[in-house]
Amino acid sequence: MTPIRRLAFIGNHLPRHCGIATFTHDLHHAVATARPDWDTGVVVMTDTGRHHDYPSCVRYEVREDVLGDYARAAAFLAASDTDLISLQHEYGIFGGEAGGHILDLLARVTVPVVTTLHTVLSDPTPAQRQVMDQVIDRSTKLVVMAERGREILRRVHGVPDGKIAVIPHGIPDVPFLDPDDGKEALCFSNRKVILTFGLLSPNKGIETMLDAMPGILQACPDAIYVVLGASHPNLIRDHGEAYRDSLAARASALGIEQHVVFINQFVDQPRLLQFIAACDVYVTPYLAEAQMTSGTLSYSFGLGSAIVSTPYWHAAELLADGLGILTPFNDAAALSQEIGALLTNDARRNMMRERAYTCSRTMTWAATAARYAAVFDEARSLSRIQEPKPPRRLNAPSDSGALPPLRLEHFLSFCDSTGMLQHARYGTVDRLHGYCLDDNARALLFASALERLGGPRLPDGLPARLGAFIQHAWNPDIARFRNFMSFDRQWLESTGSEDSHARALWALGDHVLTGIAHKRLSWAEALFLAALPPVESFGSPRAWGFTLLGLDAWCQVSPGDLRARHVRRVLAERLMTRLGDAEYQGWVWFEDVLSYDNARLPQALIQTGLAMNEPRYVKAGLRALEWLMVCQTSPSGYFRPVGTDSFGNIRERPRPFDQQPVEAAATISACLAAWSATGDMAWRARAITAFRWFLGHNDLATPLADQRNGGCGDGLHPGGRNENMGAESTLSYLLGLAELHALKKISAIPEQAARFVSHA
Repeated sequence: MTPIRRLAFIGNHLPRHCGIATFTHDLHHAVATARPDWDTGVVVMTDTGRHHDYPSCVRYEVREDVLGDYARAAAFLAASDTDLISLQHEYGIFGGEAGGHILDLLARVTVPVVTTLHTVLSDPTPAQRQVMDQVIDRSTKLVVMAERGREILRRVHGVPDGKIAVIPHGIPDVPFLDPDDGKEALCFSNRKVILTFGLLSPNKGIETMLDAMPGILQACPDAIYVVLGASHPNLIRDHGEAYRDSLAARASALGIEQHVVFINQFVDQPRLLQFIAACDVYVTPYLAEAQMTSGTLSYSFGLGSAIVSTPYWHAAELLADGLGILTPFNDAAALSQEIGALLTNDARRNMMRERAYTCSRTMTWAATAARYAAVFDEARSLSRIQEPKPPRRLNAPSDSGALPPLRLEHFLSFCDSTGMLQHARYGTVDRLHGYCLDDNARALLFASALERLGGPRLPDGLPARLGAFIQHAWNPDIARFRNFMSFDRQWLESTGSEDSHARALWALGDHVLTGIAHKRLSWAEALFLAALPPVESFGSPRAWGFTLLGLDAWCQVSPGDLRARHVRRVLAERLMTRLGDAEYQGWVWFEDVLSYDNARLPQALIQTGLAMNEPRYVKAGLRALEWLMVCQTSPSGYFRPVGTDSFGNIRERPRPFDQQPVEAAATISACLAAWSATGDMAWRARAITAFRWFLGHNDLATPLADQRNGGCGDGLHPGGRNENMGAESTLSYLLGLAELHALKKISAIPEQAARFVSHA
């Protein structure tokens, strides 16, 4: 392994106002100073809607809420020949649920990653745990700033000791000064100064300190409490200065306004050190235990301040053995007693200051940089990463290739005497949102697929109930389908979407074909013929595609239906025109944007071309599908369906999340249509790869499908699976699975392929 030449830090950076920005700035500067032989730079996360005038060391900027920026940053790092990444991890600085957007960057880099964990939670939410597990898996080494962090990583996440390094927060190396020497410059002469510094927010416990001040003033009448720091930018964005104003009002109500100074500034380091050096007592009255790191606490400790703090994790560890004073959370009386006693006992206070300063010398930024450099070198020597791979999990699918059985329990739980309900809360049907035509049409498609497959059997009468729902959705007064119905069987609209209308046509045509194959007449014929004419006025490409799929079935039953053949030709030509108009410099698609059910568009052209003996339709559909499949394949070769974050982004390659089951089902069908047209087994393999996405062969190695009952999660988020199992997702899984079960019965290349291999 070659030595490190180029090192990239990822985090926030000054002049952005936050603790992570200050830390990244200080760590980068310290390492660059300690190792001038390394070419170092910073990739920064920029907060939403803000612009910062970053210094030259910042080489790349990521908008925290723009998922595509993370992939582009990974490409930048690769192009820059970066040898190692130092990631500053804090949930709140990255976009996505629990900061999950950072996973897309980590999934794309191939160099060692050393992650400094600024927050380690003992009781993370499921989303936080999933994101943290992924970050841990992608990291060669982890750095925490306290032993408690190491203990939590071992206990909660199962991280081995050898992967963890404990490096305390760095501090400036400044001389030990008497507080009185600096008070005059700050206009605090002859006052006992109590200081709290940091971005102002409700979790800092300032109210408790204000409540403690009357008691402190009884013991030390010349005391003054300085609250130094700007309000947190997120607080300003959401509430303005209402919180700061409430603190000022509280001080006034307590009659201590002459002894409290609020300084609404984000001060630079020299100014901050000036305030810390001039304070007699530094106080951090934070309200919650789960704070692993406090830069302000470390800085005050390193300058030799007498410190009073609540016992959050970092303070409890740093101030042990009498190096500071700990008081209970939210206990104004205890703060008042301890601070008052300390301000009136110069000998005790100065002894505490001298001990803190002496003990902090191993924490200077020079010492910290040397420790980080050693960890970076170790990570570089340990790493053998050649290609990014999804983390392995105990529930990762096997590679045996065996198809799961078709389980109907979850699907049937959605079906009642009206039809199929549409939403779920976790695995339980949610009746609040009622029914929709879209899902009942999908359910009828599934019922027809099961009948062609020969099982498993649906309960008697269920296909008829699904058909009855579609029939009832028809509004003959305006010749359109309704879509949404409440649980109390009230239609919520007179006209549904064009896409839902066309999906109903698709289900009807398919049902007619299934009925004819089983020697029975279908009720769906009349409704199909009534609902077809309005489609010619539709403008949605997906509505055209769904209708073409329905016509593909219908025209096998009624090949002499001239009206149907006319509509099929019109809609196919419209798709061809759309593809020609939108295609531009590597963008081979029917629209300027990607949306949902994308693969149905090329599928419709391929199947229509096969049926109509039109090679140009087949060729166009195959070309668009090939382009889509490139977009939907991860660097590791897994299927990565177009995420909802991509919807509406003009000519922008798809973003990874949120990945939806409906895309996987559409891709399976389209790839099998391509196989039918060409006989190329690669298309069949792609269909299987798309299906395996449901089983956990995906970016997060997380199964979407519950093979025990046939349910399916509603999507794959950066932080893991959406645990709700709604009708659309469940039917997408079951439809894809039914197609592959049917595929097992086919051994030969489709007869149609012989006619189209040479043309396509």
